[in-house]
Amino acid sequence: MKKPALPRQNGSAQKKSLSSLLAVVLFLVFFILALCANIIAPHDPWERFDPYLPPSVEHWLGTNDLGHDILSELIYGSRVSLLVGLGAAVLATAIGLCVGLFAGYYKGVTDEILMGITDVFLMIPRIPLIILLAAFLKPSFWIIALVIGFLWWTSTARVVRSKSLQVSEMNFVLSSKCLGFSDKHIIFTDIFPNIIQIVIPKFMLTVAAAMITEASLSFLGLGDPSMKSWGMMINFAFTKGGLINALWWWFIPPGLCIMFFVYSVVLLGYSLEEKEQAVLGIS
Repeated sequence: MKKPALPRQNGSAQKKSLSSLLAVVLFLVFFILALCANIIAPHDPWERFDPYLPPSVEHWLGTNDLGHDILSELIYGSRVSLLVGLGAAVLATAIGLCVGLFAGYYKGVTDEILMGITDVFLMIPRIPLIILLAAFLKPSFWIIALVIGFLWWTSTARVVRSKSLQVSEMNFVLSSKCLGFSDKHIIFTDIFPNIIQIVIPKFMLTVAAAMITEASLSFLGLGDPSMKSWGMMINFAFTKGGLINALWWWFIPPGLCIMFFVYSVVLLGYSLEEKEQAVLGIS
């Protein structure tokens, strides 16, 4: 008797699996770089050597106009990108989660007020506002992270509110109400655990948006010059003659790091979102 043929994974599913694996590997590489920058970096990023050195055995990516080792700057720059991305995403997710939970649970007037506030924030031109605030306030990556966090919560709030409306009508929630549990207990003990799976993908996508925004502001010269970041490295390359003199090791490595790091985070977010849709049976 012939053995039944095992179901083969189609090409599309295989590509998705490989993409997800690549995203995880890339994210872990950058996360380890950020976590262990002081161990991995060959030099202190502020230590000075001869300026304008080309790539060599001692300085793999050469040095900049101040004599700083570019590879060490690149490694330490992963910390700033990750901190800004995670900080802004935590704040945005926390605000969006609270707004969505309360709007979906209480409904009625509370829902209308909270969603009205959400609509107002949706109409705010976020990038121009961040540029204005970054230009007028003291340059700081923490201020950038705070501003991004206060402006990027709206999509999370809408998704959480939609899911909360469904969960709040389920039997176990209605039973908790009949048993006299407080609203706080029902929201954070009964509803929240059942929507956390849709929050994580939104969190990852917010991390990517925050990283791109920080890099863009730093490139425009609105970042904190006292901290090493990939955006500031590209800014210095353009303002200090790196592009004109074709010093590719000044601007190509940080540009690639931004691209691959954001790519890994976005791909992880979409992979988690697809898994959630598969669990819910959404095509």
